[in-house]
Amino acid sequence: MVRTRFAPSPTGDPHIGNIRSALFAYLFAKSQGGKFLLRIEDTDQKRLDANSVDVIKEALRWLEIVPENIDEPWVQSTRLEIYQKEAFDLIEKDAAYICTCSKERLEKLREEQTAKGLPPKYDGACRKDDFQLPVDSVADLPEDTVVRLKLPENEIIEFEDLVRGKISVSTKDLDDSILLKSDGFPTYHLAAIVDDREMKITHVIRAEEWLPSTPKHVFLHRAFGWEPPAFAHLPVILGPNKGKLSKRDGATGILEYKKLGYLPEALINFMVLLGWNPKTEEEFFVLAELENKFDIAQVNKAPAVFDINKLNHFNAHYLQKKSPGELKKLLGDCPREGTVPCVSGISDAEIDLLGRGGYSTLKEMAEYITQLRQAPEYPKELLVFKKSTPEATQKGLKATFEALGKVPDSDWNFDTLQKTLADVVVDQDLTNGDVFWPIRVALSGQEKSPSPVELLLALNKEESIKRIGIALDKFS
Repeated sequence: MVRTRFAPSPTGDPHIGNIRSALFAYLFAKSQGGKFLLRIEDTDQKRLDANSVDVIKEALRWLEIVPENIDEPWVQSTRLEIYQKEAFDLIEKDAAYICTCSKERLEKLREEQTAKGLPPKYDGACRKDDFQLPVDSVADLPEDTVVRLKLPENEIIEFEDLVRGKISVSTKDLDDSILLKSDGFPTYHLAAIVDDREMKITHVIRAEEWLPSTPKHVFLHRAFGWEPPAFAHLPVILGPNKGKLSKRDGATGILEYKKLGYLPEALINFMVLLGWNPKTEEEFFVLAELENKFDIAQVNKAPAVFDINKLNHFNAHYLQKKSPGELKKLLGDCPREGTVPCVSGISDAEIDLLGRGGYSTLKEMAEYITQLRQAPEYPKELLVFKKSTPEATQKGLKATFEALGKVPDSDWNFDTLQKTLADVVVDQDLTNGDVFWPIRVALSGQEKSPSPVELLLALNKEESIKRIGIALDKFS
């Protein structure tokens, strides 16, 4: 059975790149009838964020890409004795060795290599037999002693990447990475290999940044006598300027998008197209559909570009597909974190206005309704249509004020209101610009807004007549 995993480090909020990896691992597992699991890689104790695990779980649940073991994920910090035992097993297999180099020596080595224009790389000083110490466990190690990987010299390590094809790397281009740190905690190189084996992971789907380390991981699997899993390294996500993705461009916590009014459906659709090409003209995909359609062979090698306009496009699409009841719940679900204003008691007429606005986020929708509910401020001159006059505008406002006051509450509907305004135009020998324009401005305070009849419905009779009266007073 196919088994994939999402293995974040709890050092902060998961961002688009992290969750894109989780999404692809989830979709591949589902497409193959397999399992998707969660592992918390918390071996870097200095960078731990106490809230990060909860945020990771919340993000996965919000997006509905839920690992089967989300309530009880694998946690590396609870498995230290296992990693330590495996590290010493590698020493016995001559695939690792004890390194006593001081921090000062390593820093001096790094400076010398940098000065020569060479990539910083451990020189293997402790590989020699006379550097090996007679120790049987971590407790026997001297202070600042580590266990390093012992790669064979001048050998070619090959593996097949599901995205990039055959990869061949010479060990002379690699260094002997640390496997077990002096504090007894493993590095990623050791812990991930041991855990993938015990979790029976068949496919490792992760970011491109891990590609240079993969030859070491393949070697470690084979050194243990294990068959390596299949690897798939996802393309890097670039910013709009084709440079490194910054927080300004989109490298922000995934739940920040929720706080800004984005829908999970839109994030899923957006993220899956950051590297996956369905080979069709389709652009809208829901999660259930992707669980069947996703094909790891259709993942691109080329970098993906983060485009916030594309995300807004998807979000607007899924907002448009929401029913009035769903929108009311989304906008009125308060209190909540973030910058989306709470809008309680939203009416069907207000929902109709939102449906005509082409809004990209819940935040834009909520801000519009919040603004609509507040008395507008505008200059008197805005009330006068460019082909009208102040006198005609005043006459149109006064006649409409009186006509609307006579409309029964039970008849406050689109057809009646449209006819009432049209009758004012005819009865007062005015033009549409003398009536419809100033009424729209009086109700919205804006040069561009929905039609006056739509605004009359959204604001209700009392508030509408009140605002028209305020507009009339500007001519007094």
